[in-house]
Amino acid sequence: MTDSIAFPVPTAGPVADDAPAPVAPQDMTLDELRVALAPILPMHAAFDGWGEAALGQAAAELDVPADRARLAFPGGAVDMIDAWFACVDDEMAIRAPAPMLRARKIRDRITRLVAARLDTIEMHREALRRALAILAMPQNAGRAARLGWRAADRMWRLAGDTAVDLAFYTKRLTLAGVYAATLLVFMDDQSDNFVDTRAFLDRRIAGVMRFEKLKAQLKPDPDRMFSPVRFLGRLRYPAS
Repeated sequence: MTDSIAFPVPTAGPVADDAPAPVAPQDMTLDELRVALAPILPMHAAFDGWGEAALGQAAAELDVPADRARLAFPGGAVDMIDAWFACVDDEMAIRAPAPMLRARKIRDRITRLVAARLDTIEMHREALRRALAILAMPQNAGRAARLGWRAADRMWRLAGDTAVDLAFYTKRLTLAGVYAATLLVFMDDQSDNFVDTRAFLDRRIAGVMRFEKLKAQLKPDPDRMFSPVRFLGRLRYPAS
């Protein structure tokens, strides 16, 4: 994968006459304000870190008091990072919508979804670096794991995954690991168009697919496994 994977972003259609008027930032609920601030925060966090300064500047852009913006993130920096990552999830879904992915193989779907995330955060690499440093703190380990799981789950769902058994969990844990490793390469990648990161991603996903193929080949044949029920049935009803 040597070329940037870019996806068209749909443009908004005409607004219906009866469409509700947009809510002014001053009138937003805290949940709405959180969503509105999320894409603005990384632009300031890159320079000021994920703290009061960045939040105050983001709030000023929306013309809302910093004290009210602070209420939208009661958990402080981790809540701000959480909101930004949720924003990345949504942007990924726009850049790589499910209908666009359906005709492709699973490997290509996942590759494109990860690449869409990288395209989304490309201009915020320093904010990402600071965010990952905060999430790496021992007290934030649980939250970091949940955010990694959420990203992997969103990607698998967009890819059309319908697993409900143990594979549901193993797929997401594996993809979360691949994505986390790819981010570490991405943050320090100085190659043109991030070709080193994209090559790394290709290799990791290829390795996962080889493992999944081998696992499928080694999966025991149910007809050859010992079954107590089948054994007792044969004792009662022996084959003629």
